[in-house]
Amino acid sequence: MIKRIGILTGGGDCPGLNAVIRAVVYKASEYGWEVLGVRYGWKGMLDGDAVPLTKADVKDILPLGGTILKTSRTNPYKVEAGEVKVLENAKRMSLDCLVAVGGEDTLGVAYKLTKAGLKCVGVPKTIDNDLGATDYTFGYQTAVQIATDAMDRLHTTAKSHDRVLVCEVMGRHAGWMTTDAGMAANAHWIFIPEEKGSVEECCKMLRERYARGERYGIIAVAEGAEFSDLDVKLASQTTDAFGHVRLGGIAETLAKEIEKRTGFETRHVVLGHTQRGGSPIAYDRILATRLGYKAVEMIKNGQFGMMSSLRGEKIEAVPIEEAVKALKTVPRQYFEVARTFFG
Repeated sequence: MIKRIGILTGGGDCPGLNAVIRAVVYKASEYGWEVLGVRYGWKGMLDGDAVPLTKADVKDILPLGGTILKTSRTNPYKVEAGEVKVLENAKRMSLDCLVAVGGEDTLGVAYKLTKAGLKCVGVPKTIDNDLGATDYTFGYQTAVQIATDAMDRLHTTAKSHDRVLVCEVMGRHAGWMTTDAGMAANAHWIFIPEEKGSVEECCKMLRERYARGERYGIIAVAEGAEFSDLDVKLASQTTDAFGHVRLGGIAETLAKEIEKRTGFETRHVVLGHTQRGGSPIAYDRILATRLGYKAVEMIKNGQFGMMSSLRGEKIEAVPIEEAVKALKTVPRQYFEVARTFFG
């Protein structure tokens, strides 16, 4: 019988995390369950760092960005006896189940721990929208809106100065956010990880724009974009606990290359963590609430090792294994829609 559950938020923060926490606490209270908020993601399970959460604690957090539980990119499986420590602390906390809110890394750990005997359910979260088995992850639409608003502003200043502006958008392996924000903001060219783009073709487009009197350009580039004719050197070779190289600097490299090839003054903008920050839009507040609500229902129904997922208009339970086995990337057919409006 369920009496006490835990909830943690792992990986990068995003708008809507607090909405999930609130939904879990409210729904759990209907069943008379206690909720412990585990602080700093999987680090909190390693350290036994958790605090009680009541409806009074979460009643006003719906519109807040970030996460009241804090987060980290800690991987228990990179820590000596990490799995054992997590299982021991879960027992010490008297947790009957743990709700893990995160992306492929956080949920990948939850999947391993489920096989090790810790009952877990997942809630999908990533601004990259690259998690499998769900149509959308909460936080994505807010991040896309932030990137779109930024590029809308770049249009006016680029046009005023006759400049090319290269805007770097988050997206390591998947270009969903760059593609959607680029389309929405009428970017003149888009580079994403899934399609090796040509810098020379982009420069040809810019020359044509300038020749017909449209003397500015907006280029959207994902931080993990790849090119057919440009060798990009990563700004850093350091990696996080899950083995991901820290990205950054691609917009600057691309801007210098465009200016060198065209002679047009070119500047770059890195949106960075502004895409993660701030209050979630209504869509993400609602989606996060529905996903958190479903997670508690899954616990009630004994659906452990499962993740709440948006499938069409419905929130359904899907295996965590299905969600983390492969990244969801931008299909060529989808990107072709954006490509139609280049220039």
